[in-house]
Amino acid sequence: PLFRSVAEVYRTLVAHGAPEKILVEAHPHIGSNLLPKVVMAMRDSVRETGGEVHFGAKVVEFLKSGERLVGVATEDGREFRGKAVILATGHSARDIYELLNKQEILMEAKPFAVGVRIEHPQPLIDRVQYHLREDEQRGRNLPASRYRLATQIKGRSVHSFCMCPGGFVVPAATENDEVVVNGMSLSRRDSPFANSGMVVGVEPEDVRGFGGEDVLAGIRYQKHIEQLAKKAGGGGQVAPGQKVTDFLAGKVSKNLPKTSYFPGLNSVKLDEVLPGEIGMRLAGGLKKFGRMIRGYTGSNALLIGFETRTSSPLRIPREKNLQHPEVKGLYPCGEGAGYAGGIVSAALDGRRCAEAVINEGI
Repeated sequence: PLFRSVAEVYRTLVAHGAPEKILVEAHPHIGSNLLPKVVMAMRDSVRETGGEVHFGAKVVEFLKSGERLVGVATEDGREFRGKAVILATGHSARDIYELLNKQEILMEAKPFAVGVRIEHPQPLIDRVQYHLREDEQRGRNLPASRYRLATQIKGRSVHSFCMCPGGFVVPAATENDEVVVNGMSLSRRDSPFANSGMVVGVEPEDVRGFGGEDVLAGIRYQKHIEQLAKKAGGGGQVAPGQKVTDFLAGKVSKNLPKTSYFPGLNSVKLDEVLPGEIGMRLAGGLKKFGRMIRGYTGSNALLIGFETRTSSPLRIPREKNLQHPEVKGLYPCGEGAGYAGGIVSAALDGRRCAEAVINEGI
């Protein structure tokens, strides 16, 4: 069976076209430019072994017989029935969460995080991480350097997330009335910019103003921030931006540094757009990080709003046999269900769920 270890996940990816270097790298990276071809090759493998892939098949109903899930219905009127359903949704598939809630299938609120993307010139990060002189560049054989930062500010974490050396800040909205940003790196990681999510932990009690005890309150909180970002950007996928120095000083940036964010930026005071507790903790964290990495909060550091999709604000519960506690035959799986945080952990969780289905004799 596949995926008994992280190494087997990497070997499977390589067998489907990922670069062999991921087998030995300390920080394996396929690259956003190569990943689509890998996914297409894996899709072909699924089909060659008897599986089916249906595009444009939006799930609009979970089909139950008593307390057991027996399939799903799609928007085009089709039904897919079976003895088990592995629900491996993505963490931004809000329609699935709304459907689960509508059909009274139990979900739980869980912690998540929101914040910004912070972007620097890659040479600035290289100089600190490789201990280079001010006028010195990293050698050709050295990769673009990375970092990981974390602290606590007034009972909530402030931390870097999904750091992209030699990368790009990209739009990641899933609806027209929102602006969301994320980061990516191509396989060579050769962009002149480094970026990372810089996010603040959010607990379920922090979002009660968006629906009280309603399990969907976290999604409403995310969407509220994303809609504010859309308004602050001024149109299209233009994002709100601010120099770190000006964010900490509480003033609008008169001009913004160069950025990898292609749709463009509109200079605003981010602390007037972000929820107050998020802005306050973000500022406190940045001040600490500025003492850890020289130049981190300098004039070339840029904040881009907003990073809201670090993880799902919901968890779909499951028991030791990996089935939902109230709906038998439903196997919540992966990142959208709250049990993974990336490609590798999602692959491992997918294998666990597949084995659980087999072990049940289904």
